[in-house]
Amino acid sequence: MGVRGTRPPLVLLHGLFGSHGNFQTVAKALVRRVGGQVLTMDARNHGSSPHSPLMTYEAMSVDVQHLLAHLGIRKCILVGHSMGGKTAMVLALQRPDLVERLISVDIGPTSTALISEFPAYISAMKSVNIPAGLSRSAARQLADSQLSSTVQDPQLRQFLLTNLVEVEGRYIWRVNLDAISHHFADIMSFPVFHKPYPGPVLFLGGSNSPYISSKDYPEIQRLFPKADVQFIEGAGHIVHQDKFEDFITAVLNFLPPP
Repeated sequence: MGVRGTRPPLVLLHGLFGSHGNFQTVAKALVRRVGGQVLTMDARNHGSSPHSPLMTYEAMSVDVQHLLAHLGIRKCILVGHSMGGKTAMVLALQRPDLVERLISVDIGPTSTALISEFPAYISAMKSVNIPAGLSRSAARQLADSQLSSTVQDPQLRQFLLTNLVEVEGRYIWRVNLDAISHHFADIMSFPVFHKPYPGPVLFLGGSNSPYISSKDYPEIQRLFPKADVQFIEGAGHIVHQDKFEDFITAVLNFLPPP
């Protein structure tokens, strides 16, 4: 969190299976370069946030609204990646008065069910079995090998394994796999809205990712008439990790002058 400036605070919202730590480096870079207040938070059923059986975008939007009210923030700039991008869009459409502008990172206001292998990953995570008493590194190695047949990408396995935590000698997943599994269709789709958000919006995709395509443009235009769509060359779905400097530059160029 930085020093309070004149620009509205930035609120960074992570993606599915992530946590506020995913945006820590981005937050520090933004504070260093532009000052002001930058907040990161854990979504419900993720990181250190409480578990809840409800996992819809409307509920996650209300969580952010509660945080803003608790901190006395009347207007913010939202930056959301993937699931966090959809939460940001829902919040802007529900409460445009709270959102000065927003950046949706590699996700549009449409359904992404066709390109997600996450149900298979959830099943694999649920079937991980680690005996008590192992060291953290041994537990991670064992979980890694048990996931490897389903989750073939080593980088993605390492990302999922950030959710493996030790509680009273046992290793468990800190993400609420049951709630995510139960609401998976909600997470992959997007709620219906009729009234557009009037503020500036940047859809910032990765050129190597299928998550924003030209098929999304009519719906982007309908709900976000002031939207700009940009792609960062050479980036996949996790744009801020793949092309960090380009990502920071795009964010800075979109921010209002202080």
